[in-house]
Amino acid sequence: MLSIRMQRLGRKGYPTYRMVVQDKRQSPTSGKVIALIGNYNPHTKEANIDKEVATKFLSNGAHPSPRAVALLKSQGVKIPKWVKSEKKTQKPIKNSEKLRKNRPAEDVKSEKSKEVEAPAETPETEVTEDKAEAKPEESATDVPAEESAPESDKKEPTKEA
Repeated sequence: MLSIRMQRLGRKGYPTYRMVVQDKRQSPTSGKVIALIGNYNPHTKEANIDKEVATKFLSNGAHPSPRAVALLKSQGVKIPKWVKSEKKTQKPIKNSEKLRKNRPAEDVKSEKSKEVEAPAETPETEVTEDKAEAKPEESATDVPAEESAPESDKKEPTKEA
């Protein structure tokens, strides 16, 4: 039986693929192919597929791989009804009970109330209140005149040469 599948090419870490027609019993890397249909570069998403050759092998009963079906559809090749295309399914979420949205409402409310209460209990607010109370007790009359004068008047005369 014939299959239409992708054959990996390219250097390490940078694959490119050929779309080939091959006997299903052969491995894709064996190099024994019946026909070369096209190629695909996943980095640039560029696919070059000979549509006439692809439709010829599909009409003669070649079974395409799921990835080959997706590429053939994107290039506009008519896929027979007997070909099953895989639908993307969502994977189940591991430990879904740990998600915040799946927790009981009481736990979520208690966490929110802790967040709101936390800033009010910081020691910094107490320190600022003490400073605010200390400022009104001081007055401008308690400060001697020399200290209250601007710095520009305090400059010492320089020697002129």
